[in-house]
Amino acid sequence: MHISFKKFGVFGWLFYDAAVISLFYAVMIALTVTGRGGGGRIILLAVLPGIVVCYLTVQSAFGVYETLWRYADVDDFFGCFFSATAAGGLLWAMTSVLPSFLRLPAYCYPVLTVEISFSLIVSRYLYRNQCRRGLGFRHNGGKRVLVVGAGQAASTLIAEMKKNIASDYLPVCAVDDDLGKVGMSILRTPIVGTIAKLPQICERYAIDNIIIAIPSLGGGRRGRILELCQQSGCRVLTLPNLHEMMTTGGNMVSRIRQVGIDELLGRDPVELVQEDVRRFISGKRVMVTGGGGSIGSELCRQIAGYDPLRLIIVDISENSTFMVEQELRPLMGDDRLAVHIASVRDGEKLARLMFEEKPDIVFHAAAHKHVPLMENAPEEAIKNNVTGTLNAARAAARAGVERFVLISTDKAVNPTSVMGATKRLCELAIQAMDKISTTAFVAVRFGNVLDSAGSAVPTFRRQIAAGGPVTVTHPEISRYFMTIPEAVQLLLTAASSAVGGEIFILDMGKPIKIKELAENLIRLSGFRPYQDIKIVYTGLRPGEKMYEELTSSPEDTVLTAKERIYVERPACEDEPPEAVLERLDSLSEFALIGDYAAIIQRLKELVPGFDHDKHRKMGV
Repeated sequence: MHISFKKFGVFGWLFYDAAVISLFYAVMIALTVTGRGGGGRIILLAVLPGIVVCYLTVQSAFGVYETLWRYADVDDFFGCFFSATAAGGLLWAMTSVLPSFLRLPAYCYPVLTVEISFSLIVSRYLYRNQCRRGLGFRHNGGKRVLVVGAGQAASTLIAEMKKNIASDYLPVCAVDDDLGKVGMSILRTPIVGTIAKLPQICERYAIDNIIIAIPSLGGGRRGRILELCQQSGCRVLTLPNLHEMMTTGGNMVSRIRQVGIDELLGRDPVELVQEDVRRFISGKRVMVTGGGGSIGSELCRQIAGYDPLRLIIVDISENSTFMVEQELRPLMGDDRLAVHIASVRDGEKLARLMFEEKPDIVFHAAAHKHVPLMENAPEEAIKNNVTGTLNAARAAARAGVERFVLISTDKAVNPTSVMGATKRLCELAIQAMDKISTTAFVAVRFGNVLDSAGSAVPTFRRQIAAGGPVTVTHPEISRYFMTIPEAVQLLLTAASSAVGGEIFILDMGKPIKIKELAENLIRLSGFRPYQDIKIVYTGLRPGEKMYEELTSSPEDTVLTAKERIYVERPACEDEPPEAVLERLDSLSEFALIGDYAAIIQRLKELVPGFDHDKHRKMGV
């Protein structure tokens, strides 16, 4: 027979408790009360409704009937016990002044307290478990979960998953490398083995999802665990790291998230000493162009944490800028945050903003960055990247800005694309400006940024969610990767330590094949590459390199005093800076004309090493 508790609410529990209390007291009265030919029994049985009302009133005062017992935990069951004990004690005190034949013997009250408490607690415990097993309240989804870890975070997570029957997760087992914990259990969830046995355990227990619940995991160990997770064929989720756990709210289940693609790098994030950055930014006016973009918005977030006097966000994209403003306005207030919708192409407006806001530091993140799109619109790349940078740099110099930091890219090294060539010209522009201005101009060059808007990873995730195929340009193509926070730390560190004219480069470890990145994402999503989700190779796109480089002259690249930060010595030693700037200004005229062939030819003349046809020679 199917048992349903869907309508077993407050009145159901009141009726049940009244029946249990009446039964136990009636039996105890019948067994213990004597005198006057049973008259005492009759009198006590007559006042039994009053006894029941006393119990129910006390239990109500303890909040027993406000509890949703399908979600009950240990504290709720203790509350049930304490309320029954308090009611029994109150009755004993009230009846102790009555004649002996009108009251129960003293020993009956503790016996009744134990009996009634046990009955009330057991009934609610069985009710909660039946709810969770699907008798009336079925577990929603019921994804079978293996928890990696058996520490405090894992214990809290398992408790929340068991408590919340509406959760999509059903904890089945856990694994941990502490052999002392293997064979034990957490809230009846067995710890069945070590992490090394994870793939076999997942198969044995028919696991759907793996949740990594070790917030203190370092990058290297996390990478090894993720490799084992990928072998299981299960979908992989994780709890945030310790820093995120401390800064984010909500319960443990609400903080479960997808494994970040940055965690596949298999290394600890770059952590740079930030005291110099704090001294550099605190109390200063800081402007960020392109502040609504992936890099620009994270730059604004981190700058806000260093107590600037004023943060000025400039961007032409109103939607993304609005989102950043909504995030930072409550933290900074109206006086310390300014937002301007403006294009770096508009030199006059940019100059006006510089003079009005009087920034001490400018981070120039506004740029067109999509390689294939810029191949079809080189004039737009020049207008936005080259002319926009010149506008921002000149406005900063005239406004007396202390530091100007250009965000550059590894695609500027021996470029094969229009985008890369324009970014190399941006580097040359700021190095030339540094020589003729009191402003310190520097550039920061780094590789691909994980999960930035329009990058490969968000595209892969969308393709996987749609069932594939996942598109990769070439099986051998590789890229250097860093996380957005890492990139921004480098920018801030470069700005704090710059003298002027440098191009800073971050040691980003080994390049990663895009094919392997796609395969790992598919596995972590619980699918098999090439079987459940196909990978299709589409060929190199216009302007795309097979491999990226971080510097064109390794012999001229030296390690700075900052760990993992290198600097490329300034170029343009033999050419007057005025001549460099004049040539870049002439390029703007070609962009206005819009002659594709003329623009490409002019870029080849201006950018040493620009081989626009290289990708065509390489084949696919």
